[in-house]
Amino acid sequence: MIRKILKRLGGALVLLLVLALVVYIATGAQPPDPDSSSANWLQGGPYAVGKADFTFIDESRPTSENRGVAGKPERTFPTTIWYPKDADGAHPLIVHSHGILSNRAEMPYLTETLASHGYIVVAADYPLSSGTTEGGATASDVVNQPADVSFLIDSVLALSADEKPFDGNIDQDRIGLSGYSLGGLTTNLATYHVRLRDPRVSAALTIAGLSAMFSPQFFATTDIPYLAIAGTADALLAFQGHAADIPARVANASLVAIAGGSHLGFIGLADPLFRFMNNPDTIGCEGVLAAVEDDPNAAFDALGTVAEGIDLERDSSALCGQGFAEAIHPGRQRMITQIAVLSFFESVFNTDETRRAAAQQQLSQGLAADFDEVTFTH
Repeated sequence: MIRKILKRLGGALVLLLVLALVVYIATGAQPPDPDSSSANWLQGGPYAVGKADFTFIDESRPTSENRGVAGKPERTFPTTIWYPKDADGAHPLIVHSHGILSNRAEMPYLTETLASHGYIVVAADYPLSSGTTEGGATASDVVNQPADVSFLIDSVLALSADEKPFDGNIDQDRIGLSGYSLGGLTTNLATYHVRLRDPRVSAALTIAGLSAMFSPQFFATTDIPYLAIAGTADALLAFQGHAADIPARVANASLVAIAGGSHLGFIGLADPLFRFMNNPDTIGCEGVLAAVEDDPNAAFDALGTVAEGIDLERDSSALCGQGFAEAIHPGRQRMITQIAVLSFFESVFNTDETRRAAAQQQLSQGLAADFDEVTFTH
């Protein structure tokens, strides 16, 4: 009798798993036409991808007290390096900065794609803005994160032949930054801030990044290639304030606007986790509003002055004040982002002129031709 019951339960479980698989496949994101240029850019690169974890400690700078948790005399960075296996020669280096309440593994579809094309990609959990922060993540430490970016660059460049997991070396003339949400703000600061910027950065990319508080003067310190990727259905950060006018405010900048793109739709877990939600930012807003507490702008008061191009009055939109417009499939949003990130960095850093031209063509024309949701502006 027990065997019969167990057999029936086992059969029911198998049926449920099959049904779940069918639903998963049936509700997947619509890919671009297989004959399109975008389909080709979604393919992995020629290298297998390796991953290695490190802990880098900056003993020259402290970690502040945080909601009753005592400060520390150093700053500690659990770090992951993604790299191409069996790839000798000089590699571009990309340092990625995560969003608040997130971590260094938030976008594996991007870090692994870049590594498969020959890039060394580095990301760390920041001491006070990651999801594992003692006392809870805070945005106020973002003023220290540009120096964290510089420290990560220094740490990777300083790895000895025995320590580094990758073959070859890093081309110090090809160092780029990417950043998501608060990490996008970190990237902006590390690239352009008159006092905090790292002059070694030669290309920068933000994904749903904060920028509304920055005037054109802020972005005048360099004219390196810059790409902003943003969604029009972002409920946390208003598209109009933070992204729409980037090409007008920033020299040598471009914008990939994703109609219906949400804020959380960019993270790796968004598909399939948020596949069936009208807009996953309903979840994101709860967490972020709790992290910034009563006064969201208080976290940014220490960033600089109006004379330095930083004016909090420029941002007239409230955090999570846009409502929750219907979002596109997060898998579709990820495809667009993956192609945009790869083609941008390839258009700047690839050493082959033909490949750079093809990448620029894909970024500026191919994406919009193959995805109705995309608008490219330069």
